Amino acid sequence: MDSIFKKMAVALGIFLMGALLTTTARAECGKMGRSSLSLQPQSWQGQNDFGSASLRLASDDDSDDSIVGMWHVLFTAKGNVGPGLPPDGAPVDNAIAQWHSDGTEIMNSGRNPATQSFCLGVWKKVSFLHYKLNHFAISWDPTVDPNNPQGPANIREDVILSPDGKTFKGTFTIDQYDESGNLLIQITGLLSGTRITVDTPVSGVL
Repeated sequence: MDSIFKKMAVALGIFLMGALLTTTARAECGKMGRSSLSLQPQSWQGQNDFGSASLRLASDDDSDDSIVGMWHVLFTAKGNVGPGLPPDGAPVDNAIAQWHSDGTEIMNSGRNPATQSFCLGVWKKVSFLHYKLNHFAISWDPTVDPNNPQGPANIREDVILSPDGKTFKGTFTIDQYDESGNLLIQITGLLSGTRITVDTPVSGVL
């Protein structure tokens, strides 16, 4: 009888310790990187004896941000109406972008460096394989004023990643403002991205 009580006491102690560790880990760790990690007790091992409890990591849907990496991105005009706006199918930009695991992004645009070809953004995963990007550039027009920027440009992207993680498609909106925050022009269109890997040749980014 004493042996049974001892085993029950040991089991109860292990159970309470595992529950305490799980609660503490969830309360103190919170977000680790972009993943929500918690410690959970594994299944009990053994049938005739009480095995020792162990802990494993469990993560949510954000744990595998497969958008992270380097991309060749094409911007193609669509849905623009008005004088001076690009027609459907016209190329708007041919860029190289990097999406980082910390939720930031950088793009080397194909535009003239004198007008500012590097710009920065932040992104968020909104659902499975679905991402949104908010991106800013400081535009220059040296022919108008070589000493002062034209104003900020805001690029917003809505991207759907392919299941294999090698390509993405989506839409974009580019809003160009002057230094006072007045909207000068808006361009909309379609995005297509192809992942750049260690094996990508030069032809893959042309």
